[in-house]
Amino acid sequence: MISEPRSGRLAAWGNALLAGLASPDDAVLAIVGEDAVHRVEGLPGESAPVGLTLALGRLRALGVTGLRVALPAPGHPLGLSGPPEFNARALEAEEAVVCHGAAFGLVPQVYEAGPEGDVHAEVVWHVLPVRQAPPADVPSLGEAERELAEALREATEVLSKLDVAGSGPVAEAAIDAYRARAERGSEVLAPGYPARAVRVLELAQRVGLLVSLAHGGGHGGAVSSAEMRGRAEALRPVERTARRAQVAAYNAYVEERERGGR
Repeated sequence: MISEPRSGRLAAWGNALLAGLASPDDAVLAIVGEDAVHRVEGLPGESAPVGLTLALGRLRALGVTGLRVALPAPGHPLGLSGPPEFNARALEAEEAVVCHGAAFGLVPQVYEAGPEGDVHAEVVWHVLPVRQAPPADVPSLGEAERELAEALREATEVLSKLDVAGSGPVAEAAIDAYRARAERGSEVLAPGYPARAVRVLELAQRVGLLVSLAHGGGHGGAVSSAEMRGRAEALRPVERTARRAQVAAYNAYVEERERGGR
């Protein structure tokens, strides 16, 4: 969770483009990020993959007014609304974008290309039909912010009790470095998002970073298999809370539109 999921970049900057708050060039540059290229396959009326600029314009013409994010995990179809075929593809990719205003969804497939030492990612977004229904288990921004504050306290307390390396100075240093990088970048989301969504996403990423460090930061005192299982069980609800909050932040643009906030 240290970096944005590709679905988050596509939804956030796609929303900014749809709202006229970002140019096509700026939006595509932000969506592609460090990848080599993104293409979209399966658009109605297109027999071959097309670039992001054309794809976003075509989606607008098809009635799309906003983009939501889904970050599903086994047993947790977060942000999905069906049908089963789309849910299965999204679960395999661990992310997806769901269109608002037209029954389409996009699931990324990532390919590695290039010679050894110069490998880069190429992404194909597959357009699939979706069910137009409320997304599963997505909290409001207010709920997400309250849950995250508790999750951050809980994660630090639990990991300290387990003597996990990720709960000490190494974690704090990594979080501080992440915060400094985010502040230098200035745009955590994209133009048009409410300040609360930016705040919730930044906190969700901090919580996710703490969980990631705990999983990969050495055993600490949790040396037995039983203690390792205990760590995983303790982290599971914290990670789930962070993912829910991430989705709430990315989806805030569409939610505000639905409430008449825009």
